Amino acid sequence: MLSYICLLYERLNIRNSHENEKIKHMVGSEMFQKLEELKKIADESKSKLDTIIVEGESGGNLVVITLNGNREFKSLKINTDHKLISHEDLEDLITVAFQRAMEKANKINEDEVRKSSQFLFPGL
Repeated sequence: MLSYICLLYERLNIRNSHENEKIKHMVGSEMFQKLEELKKIADESKSKLDTIIVEGESGGNLVVITLNGNREFKSLKINTDHKLISHEDLEDLITVAFQRAMEKANKINEDEVRKSSQFLFPGL
């Protein structure tokens, strides 16, 4: 059922009234209104997540990766002379920092999605 709703939600991006009428007919006016509300809430959540910044670090802040709440890469900082670290060690530090930042961004993203979809799926 959830995958069906997600498919319909994607179809709402089509601003063709004929297509929207088809969807309304398939799911009913009440569900269509909920889907439109969900789209509005999802858009608001995405905008909110764009403003949230998370960092992942490794090597005692030798490498810091910054992402936003939508898991988009923002920056990479290497806080040492890269010539002092082997290529393999630098790759490992970057990988660990990225994984830590991604874990934080995933948690924030999941929490926001859960909060914003509770009106449609109570008890989620």
